[in-house]
Amino acid sequence: MSGEMLGALAPLVGYHLRRASSAFAGDFAAAMEGTGLRQVPFAVLSIVAANPGINQGAAGRMLGIKRANMVALINDLVDKGLIDRSVDASDRRAFSLTVTKAGTAALADAVARIAAHEDRMLDDLSTEERALLLDLLGRIERRSPATETDENGEP
Repeated sequence: MSGEMLGALAPLVGYHLRRASSAFAGDFAAAMEGTGLRQVPFAVLSIVAANPGINQGAAGRMLGIKRANMVALINDLVDKGLIDRSVDASDRRAFSLTVTKAGTAALADAVARIAAHEDRMLDDLSTEERALLLDLLGRIERRSPATETDENGEP
């Protein structure tokens, strides 16, 4: 769509970020269809896999997920057999999280699906342009105050 047709929207970065985010979210959902994993549970699984034994609170803080929502997310991942939860040896009030064998397999499948999804969405960007895009988005993210999100990624 030409800039003239968009009028005042044409130069607005936020408008284009929202449209790009919507396009990415739709393709992500299609790529993950049948896995039972959405964006936020995938993020939790990724954090736990990268940080074996992390406690539930720390994982939630890393992702900006509200405590009550984190409990529901962890319960769901435990129920699906993707994460094990045990009492943290250093803090008996906290839970320590580890990825199960099934969780490792689900994560590997999800990462492959997401890589294919990102390749589809970014196929006309060079390696350098992708790196620049990540750098630019990271700069924008760092300007935002930390906000906690719910299980759907919404504030």
